[in-house]
Amino acid sequence: MMCEPVPDGVEETGTHRLAIAESPLKEQLAMPGLKKVVIVGGVAGGASVAARARRLSEDAHIIIIERGSFVSYANCGLPFHIGGEIAEREDLLVQTPEGLKNRFNLDVRIQSEAVSIDRDKQELTILDLETDTTYTEHYDDLVLAPGAEPLLPPIPGIDRAGHFALRMIPDMDMVIAWNNQIKPLHATVVGAGFIGLEMVEQLTNLGISVSLVEARPNVMAAIDPDMAAWAQHQLEDHGVDIRLKSKVVRFEDPGPDETAAASVLVFDDGSRLPTDLVILSMGIRPEVTLARDAGLKIGSLGGIRVNHHMRTQDPHIWAVGDAVEVHNPVTRAWASIPLAGPANRQGRVAADNIMGRPSSYRGTWGTSLVRVFDITLASTGLNEQQLTEGGICYEAVHVHPLSHVGYYPGAEILDMKLLFSAEDGAIYGAQVVGKETAARRLDVLATAIQGGMTVDDVAQLELCYSPAFGAPKDPVNLLAMAARNVVKRDVEIAQWYEVDDFDDDTVLLDVRSSEEFELGHIPGALNIPLDELRSRLDELDKTKTIVAQCFSGQRSYFATRMLQLHGFDVRNLTGGIRSWQATHPDVERSQPTKANISALAE
Repeated sequence: MMCEPVPDGVEETGTHRLAIAESPLKEQLAMPGLKKVVIVGGVAGGASVAARARRLSEDAHIIIIERGSFVSYANCGLPFHIGGEIAEREDLLVQTPEGLKNRFNLDVRIQSEAVSIDRDKQELTILDLETDTTYTEHYDDLVLAPGAEPLLPPIPGIDRAGHFALRMIPDMDMVIAWNNQIKPLHATVVGAGFIGLEMVEQLTNLGISVSLVEARPNVMAAIDPDMAAWAQHQLEDHGVDIRLKSKVVRFEDPGPDETAAASVLVFDDGSRLPTDLVILSMGIRPEVTLARDAGLKIGSLGGIRVNHHMRTQDPHIWAVGDAVEVHNPVTRAWASIPLAGPANRQGRVAADNIMGRPSSYRGTWGTSLVRVFDITLASTGLNEQQLTEGGICYEAVHVHPLSHVGYYPGAEILDMKLLFSAEDGAIYGAQVVGKETAARRLDVLATAIQGGMTVDDVAQLELCYSPAFGAPKDPVNLLAMAARNVVKRDVEIAQWYEVDDFDDDTVLLDVRSSEEFELGHIPGALNIPLDELRSRLDELDKTKTIVAQCFSGQRSYFATRMLQLHGFDVRNLTGGIRSWQATHPDVERSQPTKANISALAE
């Protein structure tokens, strides 16, 4: 069981209430009427506030102040238009100012920048960017939804031509224009998060050779390294040049023997990488200048502090979206989780409260996914690092079931991980990697976490089944059953990272068939096939700890139970050789055999 003490400074806020705007909500809420609601920011969170507020009041004057030229657009779709997967640029425009006026009677002012707030007068100063003139607008309620800005460290040369950070439609347009003009042969993506991985995929699909640069030791920091490894393998299989633990110290002109339309990346080890296009995807930070200048509370993570009604400490000012800090429902600590889904829900909560309908935001679990060529990486809740930092004791299990029954054509392996309490079965987080059904399985687990279900509850879920779509024991059930076995003390487990440190007092027992064993195995493993194990127990030493292992952990679980009942000290390697191989890039990854498929289908 993994457990660390609770670190100093973690705020205990079980009710998700803050010491701001603490008087009873009903006393603070004005009923909808001729009130004026001014919203700064017109994309996900801001547009949601406006549309919801209008559905609750036909009389309110609702104004959207947007610095850019577009409102209510799909910024999550920008990489896919660059790659041509979304063919029409107009498809990204969910609404236009004219459309919002006609449908919702909203006063939308684009090319308008909010520059200051006078909280005493309840006035917002606005700069009209087209005329370069300023004016003030009174508000009854002000909603801050400015979003976030790209994180651009002060690296020399970072602002060179051919360098782009992708956040808004104009950024996308500039990348497309550069590609059309330069026709890059090589591109470099700096940062391996959501946007970074999507841009790697799309640029590769355009026929451009791509390097992916990441300062951390693995891609996709939102999920655990053992699960992120599947994305790395997928990138390698598609010819992407991956450079992990690589820190860029400057961007500079190409040397005499170098060709680079954009720049040459110089790394901390002195190595150089010439490239024709640079995508800067090193993260984002909340845009809080307006809020900070107005004296609103900014949290330790850099976001605007709000209570569970999305209200700041000023009773007339609210904030939603990427600019705010929210509570993590598990650790009860502050979190900055910039996702479109939570931003939309926060907007709805804020609008409800503004219009006199008490509503609370439950917190953000961080449910998300990203596609990397042929696979999807999906996650919800906390990862191992977050659990450790939050001082939460947890256990982890891996399973690798088939997406549907093995006898029906087209079954694919799902790589699944569950993080949970070994004491009471509470679920803390889940990660699923696979093809088209990975997101569907993750959504079930996300619902279970948010509903407070335990591993026992999820093991007994009744999920739909047909041979083409699932199995009598769905992969979600199997994952929960593996965790339930730990909670019920039916099995002790070993993790993939322990294998390389086993000493002479531990025997790694591979219970696959001899044919599978010959195709590849963990060094030092003893092979006794499961079907022969009962008759060969005398070959095992009861004074040593045995770690049973197979392809996925299923057959070795059967072996573990058998050996336990015969008096052996035995643990099961959760996830089997598949999880171990995922984290060992120099080891050829085993492909499932018919025996594997049969075992996975049990």
